[in-house]
Amino acid sequence: MEQRTLFQRLKPHLLFILGLFILTSVYFLPAWQGKELPLQDVRQGNAATMELRQYKKETGQFPNWTNALFSGMPGYLIAHDYPNTYVGLAAAAVLRLFPRPVDVVFMQMLGMYILLVVLLGRSGIDRETDAADTPLSGSSRGWLAAMGAAAYGLASWNLITIEAGHISKILALGYAPGILAGLVLCLRGRYWPGAAVTGLFACLNISANHVQITYYLFLCVGIYVLIEGIRLVRIGQVRRLLIGLAVFGITTGIGMASFSKRLLVLNQYSKETTRGKSELTAKTTAVAAPGQAATAKPADGLDEDYAFQYSYGVGEALTMLIPNLYGGLAGAGGLDSKSDTYQVLVSRGLSADELIGQIPTYWGSTNGPAYAGAILVFLFVLGLLISKSSLRWFMLGGLLLTLLLAMGKNMLWFNGFLFSVLPYFNKFRAVTMTLTMTPIFLGGGAALALQALLTQRPTFKDIQRPFLIAFGLTGGVALLLALLGGSLLDFQGENDAAMFGADAADLLRALRSDRASLLRADAFRAFFYIAVAGGLIWLYLTEKLKAGLLLPLLFLLNTIDVYSLGRRFINNQSFIPHSTVDSAFEETPADAQILQDKSLSYRVFDNSNGNFDFMSSNRASYFHKSIGGYNAAKLQRYQEMITYAFNSNADNILNMLNVKYVIAPPVDSTGRPSGNPAAQQNPNALGNAWFVQSVQQVADADAEMAALKTLNAQQTAVVDKRFADQLKGLPGTLAPAGSIQLTAYSPDKLSYQSDSPTEQVAVFSEVYYRGNDDWKAYVDGKETPHFRADYILRGMRVPAGKHTIEFRFDPPVVALGNSLDLIANILLISLVGAGLWFSLRGTKQVSAGKTTIGV
Repeated sequence: MEQRTLFQRLKPHLLFILGLFILTSVYFLPAWQGKELPLQDVRQGNAATMELRQYKKETGQFPNWTNALFSGMPGYLIAHDYPNTYVGLAAAAVLRLFPRPVDVVFMQMLGMYILLVVLLGRSGIDRETDAADTPLSGSSRGWLAAMGAAAYGLASWNLITIEAGHISKILALGYAPGILAGLVLCLRGRYWPGAAVTGLFACLNISANHVQITYYLFLCVGIYVLIEGIRLVRIGQVRRLLIGLAVFGITTGIGMASFSKRLLVLNQYSKETTRGKSELTAKTTAVAAPGQAATAKPADGLDEDYAFQYSYGVGEALTMLIPNLYGGLAGAGGLDSKSDTYQVLVSRGLSADELIGQIPTYWGSTNGPAYAGAILVFLFVLGLLISKSSLRWFMLGGLLLTLLLAMGKNMLWFNGFLFSVLPYFNKFRAVTMTLTMTPIFLGGGAALALQALLTQRPTFKDIQRPFLIAFGLTGGVALLLALLGGSLLDFQGENDAAMFGADAADLLRALRSDRASLLRADAFRAFFYIAVAGGLIWLYLTEKLKAGLLLPLLFLLNTIDVYSLGRRFINNQSFIPHSTVDSAFEETPADAQILQDKSLSYRVFDNSNGNFDFMSSNRASYFHKSIGGYNAAKLQRYQEMITYAFNSNADNILNMLNVKYVIAPPVDSTGRPSGNPAAQQNPNALGNAWFVQSVQQVADADAEMAALKTLNAQQTAVVDKRFADQLKGLPGTLAPAGSIQLTAYSPDKLSYQSDSPTEQVAVFSEVYYRGNDDWKAYVDGKETPHFRADYILRGMRVPAGKHTIEFRFDPPVVALGNSLDLIANILLISLVGAGLWFSLRGTKQVSAGKTTIGV
């Protein structure tokens, strides 16, 4: 009996993992040379957290609140300390050893590699005849896992996501396969390693801070539990099913609880945002701000049209096989001087060299193809036909689910049903992100096909029919589209006519011709890769090629495919010097002028473009306290105020938000913007706090909104009747006298000094958020209730005389979260340690060709 050491067991896998790391590093080589991708969303996030980071630099800790965007929001949603999340902190420290995006893409490949190695291992149920019970050698499993891992990391939608700067999404996708691997181990009866893997990756997945990916992942978990559960019940393994599910559920809970604070504050905050329940019931008649819908949203969750705004076209699913089926790049580019479009531009006397790079070739619904390799698609179909493993149904179910979800409004019979009945489904938008998960199932299905070929050892005659079916459905379709695609599709994008104008028929014809050429070239390309892969498999089945060569050649072929295709989206030219990335927020003369004002706190309205797009950019937040910003989840009431009232009463709303400066371009005699944006001081800004002449009590949110559209906030405060108890005994007309002013400022602690001969009602130019629960007010050190005024601000009765008023933001949920983080992290570390101990106690033994315990 031969006993192998741990290193001997792990050596082949470590070599494959090293190979994947080298592949990632070569692809993103400029990152090792100190260059960076622009990563627009990352830069937006850095701008949003500037005040928080500066405060931490000065005090050593992040504040709980920031006034840098949307006139104020919880700071712990965008930057915060998590001191007790030891596992997450350790993982983050490891990732920091590598440049971005090498770190996140390699993490994706590593997670996928682990999943496929586990899936291709023994099920642990000897009575089964599944192919999964026939062991593969470590090197064979390694090649299959590496092929799927490389395709996952370099899949086109993955690269599109990186290029957009959605790094938290990519990290969540990197950890997602690990959770599936833990589930598989648990249901195969390998409880200790399953518990360790599940707990670890559940923790890391939550640490990535992208709950939408986590949500979609657990929909896929449900498919596996259903399919595997039916199988285990049928073969009499109910006990294993129940224990496995219990272990998975408990360890998932421990892993996620290790980031309790993040989950608790997110759950609390989401109820106050556009994803929560709106108090508005009536439709507004106001003209909405640009880009905002002028209709009331559902009582809870996002509006269905908004949630499915970005939906994949049904036909676009074929981009898994032919990437340029719907054209090239979603933005611009992809055409050169040989294109028909270029020639038309030249004939029109236009600057063709400059314009050709600005014309979009993608004519589909969203951002680009969902490509992970034509070879993977071919092998996936083949695996469905020849594999005996029940896992093939999980791969099919996962693929169909992620595709159907991505199609959003184009599969409304399915997604509309989920939107109305599935808990939390209506909290998310941009369902197309599920396309980043489809390579998990394509890679898994492809691995099952090759596993079946290696373990069942069929002849070509044995599988000739399924082989030809798989080849016809993939290579045959690619060849058909290469030859006839130009006559089957119209190559017309929805926005083409608007983009070029009514007199550009010749340009539109040329663009459609170029799009047809792009399809034809990629269809032939897909056919070539499938034909070569099919030829290699035929050589293996006819014993003209050994398995030792088949797997490396297929890995190399598919990797060349996805690597070369991926260079269309991210290549060496995509990287820019670090200094250029920083210059995206270069200080303008207008910024410099405003920053000379050293007042404690005031706000800025950045209308640089003159089109009221201040709710879609954090540029101003990098330098100032902005009334606008960019974030996926805005406070509900603030967004409603912008959507329904801002255009109707902009001047008064700017005044009550203490907008001291407006950045806007000067206008010419026709009222059009002309020249560079300049800082203009607003002399009517009401300051940090003011006393009002009267309080108008109204019935509900609809009445508040109606009043806000005409409100003169300096004179009147509009208050919902739910706060009537705080207004008892208040005279109908007040006599504002005295003063109230801000005396000390930090993001989550504000101090004021008031001095008045009589009792007053003060309105504070600060966002009301969970008042008296999280934001607490104190008068001379004594806690005093405050109320919501003017739909979004804070109000308070201020007694006569001189008083010190403080607002402090110290949510109890933060302290609770820190305590739970500590407990869960100790449990998680113990769990992972115990899992490793009990897993490694079993040694790898090979006796008479029989494997007992495997990695």
